Amino acid sequence: MSEFTLRLRRYDPQSGEPPYWESHTIELEPHRSVLEGILQARGRFDGSIGIRCSCRSAICGSCGVRINGQPGLACHTHLDEALERSSDGMISVEPMGNMPVIRDLIVDMDAVHWKKIQAVTPWLLAREPVPEREYLVDREAMVDVTQSMACIQCGACVSDCLAMEVDPDFIGPAALAKSYRFVGDPRDSEHTERLTALSEDPHGLYTCTHCFKCVDACPKGVNPMGQIMRLRRIAGSDHHIEDRNNGYRHEHAFVDNVRRNGLLHEADLLPDSYGGKFNPRAVPELIASMPVALRGLLRGKITLRKALTHPHKASKELRAIFERIESKPERYELNLYVSGTDEDNEPNEPAPAEAIA
Repeated sequence: MSEFTLRLRRYDPQSGEPPYWESHTIELEPHRSVLEGILQARGRFDGSIGIRCSCRSAICGSCGVRINGQPGLACHTHLDEALERSSDGMISVEPMGNMPVIRDLIVDMDAVHWKKIQAVTPWLLAREPVPEREYLVDREAMVDVTQSMACIQCGACVSDCLAMEVDPDFIGPAALAKSYRFVGDPRDSEHTERLTALSEDPHGLYTCTHCFKCVDACPKGVNPMGQIMRLRRIAGSDHHIEDRNNGYRHEHAFVDNVRRNGLLHEADLLPDSYGGKFNPRAVPELIASMPVALRGLLRGKITLRKALTHPHKASKELRAIFERIESKPERYELNLYVSGTDEDNEPNEPAPAEAIA
């Protein structure tokens, strides 16, 4: 048995008092979970401590909290591991972010997380005609959605999503990962409709800023940002959905910019995303960006020479890479969630390249 000090963030909205920190010293084996420590503190010292939990096996996702500032499952985090990540010798536990607090460590997931999940129609819309017995689906197709199916809806990715901090209406990483579960399923009949709705939503598919916070936060390796990027590629490259948010044109402008210059020439990216410097659609955007450009010039982050000229040109080798990729009849993607080789391979037979993740 070892002693651990838990510093819990307490808050009761009905009391009218501001949040505060409260410390308790508990005694447990180092391999026991933070959740068990919280429950011991509640049982020994203060029965009013609010914590939501159920399975205690990292399956239900109920006990999502922030431990030492990082989101995770309290039942899936060992006390000794949490202490190693602490900077002051205490294990700090607080509620998840981007969701209103009901009490102490319990957040209102209905108000944010589940509301956004419901908005993406989180069920299969079966193709017609419905077979008498079952749909037959290729193994590869189901492997493709395995990663998104691993989500336990704990809300950890929502808790740390930086885009949601700026735009609370952003549909969020969990809901978009759930969307890919059905967009990637060949049995679903409304792939285009789902993708169009997500692309046209001003708080949808193109609001993600690639911050990787949801990737680090997920306790199940779902990689929500990866699912978002796959949705974008399917919407733009396969369904050619030109959305009103300009996401489709921006991504194509990004690729063309690198193909032309060898690396990103940011001065061209904004006007190219709207059809070029002299396109009427680009003028309002260029005017709106002038304050940012001026601050960049004053701080030395932008120079007129680099902004107005193109000092770089794409090499032959880079252009050859573009040509090789674009000459392929279809895009081929690997699901990095699945690794290893098939059991059918001989012991001494090397695994095929496409099986290596």
